[in-house]
Amino acid sequence: MPTTRPRHFVTETDDLANALDAAAQRWPTLSRSQLLVRLALEGHHAAERERDGRQQRRLAAIRRSSGAFTGLYGPDYLEKLREDWPA
Repeated sequence: MPTTRPRHFVTETDDLANALDAAAQRWPTLSRSQLLVRLALEGHHAAERERDGRQQRRLAAIRRSSGAFTGLYGPDYLEKLREDWPA
């Protein structure tokens, strides 16, 4: 089928063949090239979920530590600290 989109050629290694065989059991109606596309998209979605999970864990850590140092430094803390610095 003519297309202006890039085409990708992949050699089916033993590892890829095993992955495609397993995918064929899950999606038996798809051709091997369709399985390859499906696996690529599934991998992309898994990476997105992992990234989102990482982001949620970071935000939760920020929320847990938010305000932990409130009141630790007084309003004139920096001025007092800078008094000791040479001019």
